[in-house]
Order: sequence, then C-alpha cells, then structure tokens
Amino acid sequence: MREKILATIAERGCIPFPEYLGIALYDPELGYYARAGTQVGRRGDFYTSVSVGPLFGSLLARRFLGWWEENGRPMDWRVLEIGAHDGTLAADILSEMRLISADAWRGLEYAIAEPLPRLRELQKVRLENLASRLLIADGFGSITAQPLPGIAFGNEILDALPFHLIEMKGGSWKELHVIADEIGTLSLEPRATPIQLGNDFPEGYRTEVRTNFPDFLAEISSCLSAGLILFADYGFAAPEYYDISRSSGTLRTFSSHMAGEDPFAAPGESDITAHVDFTDLAKAALAAGYSPTAFASQGSYLTHLAKTMILGGGMDDPKTIAQFRSLTHPAHLGARFHVIEFERAAGIPPEVAHRLAL
Repeated sequence: MREKILATIAERGCIPFPEYLGIALYDPELGYYARAGTQVGRRGDFYTSVSVGPLFGSLLARRFLGWWEENGRPMDWRVLEIGAHDGTLAADILSEMRLISADAWRGLEYAIAEPLPRLRELQKVRLENLASRLLIADGFGSITAQPLPGIAFGNEILDALPFHLIEMKGGSWKELHVIADEIGTLSLEPRATPIQLGNDFPEGYRTEVRTNFPDFLAEISSCLSAGLILFADYGFAAPEYYDISRSSGTLRTFSSHMAGEDPFAAPGESDITAHVDFTDLAKAALAAGYSPTAFASQGSYLTHLAKTMILGGGMDDPKTIAQFRSLTHPAHLGARFHVIEFERAAGIPPEVAHRLAL
C-alpha cells in the first residue's frame, strides 16, 4: 500500500488528501475496506451499533415497515443499503421484516451498492436465502435503471466518505496535500484552495470539509422514485463542528480499538475517518429536493422506534434489554451517534431546522 501511494505521489509531486484516502481505504486489493470483513467487532478495529446485536436492525426494520404502511403498502418497493459491510445489518433487517410482515417482505427488493468484490461475495453468501429479491451491484448504475419507491440508508457510511483537510495559514485557508520526502516519509503540505469557511478562525485552525455530498446524494436519490433517505453516524451540526475550540479537527484513525491521529502511520491497515457535518449534508439534500424531517441522537431516535416493541412485551429478555441499553444510553452509543432522515419535497420541522442551524 505504501509503495502504491509513493508511486502515485512520484508521478504527480503531491496528491489531495481525498485521493490519498481513496487509495488507503478503497483500493480494491490493498485498501482498508477491501479486507475480508474483519474490521468490525470485538476482534476488529472498532464497534458499531451492528456489533451490539440484532436489535439495531430490528428497530430499523420497524421504521422501514412503518414507511411501507404509511405509503400505501406498495407491491414493489426497495430498501437500498450503502456500506453494507459483510451483510450482518441487512440480515438482521430482513429477518425482522419477514417475521413481522410477510407481505412487505415478499414485495421487497433489498439492494446493496458495493464497489468492493470481496464484500459483495460476503454479502451474497449471507443474504441469498434471506431476501425475497436481492440485488448486489458494484455501483448505483444498475439500481438507478429501475427506480422504485422505498428507503435508502447507510449506517456509519458518511464518516467513511473521503474529505479534504484545510488549515488557516497566513490569514487564508489552504488545502493540505500529501507529499513524500526522499526516504518515503509522508507528510502534509499546504496549497491554495477555493474552499472557504470564512475568516473568523485563528491561525493554524485545521478542519475537514466534504465536497462529495451532492454527487453522493444525487446517485442515491436516483435509485428511488419516492421515499426516505436515512443515515446514522457520528458528527455535529455546523456550529458545533466548527467551534473555535475544535482547532485540530475530528480526523481519527482506528486499529484494534485504539484511536490515533496520524493518517500515515499504517495506510491500508487502519481506518481513517472524520465526523460528519450534518448541516452541510442537509444543505446538499435540500439542493437535491430532499428536506431533513428528523434529526436526533441515536438514543432518542431508537427509543421512539422501540415504543411499540416495549409496550408489546418484545423487550423482556435480558439480552435484548442489554442491547437496547448499549444502543441508547448516553454513556454508550446513544449520544455518540445521530440519525437524520430526509424526504422528498417535505417541509422542515422547526426543531430540526433549529438543531441543524438551517
């Protein structure tokens, strides 16, 4: 991986940080996410809500079935998952759907957009007997060919999208590019950039900016003729994201459940991520015709989804209670993650507009 990065830099002199991330994370043979599904869980590099157990998928399935009921129970509909990893979350969702509503399950096409061949194979093996109709594609193209009503969603996919690094230097913003010295040591070098966040930042203030939200959302929305887009991830609304005290940004690396801040320490062997600017995401969605209709901490969001399950006695066994606590308690994952929903041509609830500073 390091040799591949150095060869790319040698050809061009330097590369933008998003290009470095594209190689280190997504190279189909050597990239971090191309590894055979070993990144998540107790023996991996980090935990997700899926690692807690099947309850997270069960609650999302109830949200999706609620949308199906509210929208006239379409005979043909789609759930599109972006960033399905090894298919564990998809399996949890499909199992719960089939249990709760056979009619909805029979009419459902479960689609996954997955560019990495190794993960596509894992997903196919895990899901081929769980879905009424399964479509695992190497991109959005074959999915957009026949838009269907339904839901598109991603769990911890936004933080994995490549991002620019920018820094305030000499009174103006500079983009940090990746360079290498004569012995192959990687470092960052500031270059002029059109990316601007205003001038009310101190010298040396560093942060991240994603410019890929518009294209990403356009591809997703083209897969749906109508419906809902939902993301669960860690991040902040813009005022908190760019708070003056967060002067070194949110870039982190993860390996064996240890967090770091050096993106060059082990390219291809550790995750490299940054928090999500949910306000910027919402503005990109609005430009694509989708309005933010819900934005809440994961704890609040999942507790709302679990009401009928709790009242119906579906939360009685100790294992499920423990999973619910891990997913929703502020000291665990409940405050660390947020969930945001978008709907086409909908109004923005005032409390959502306020929280996102729109």
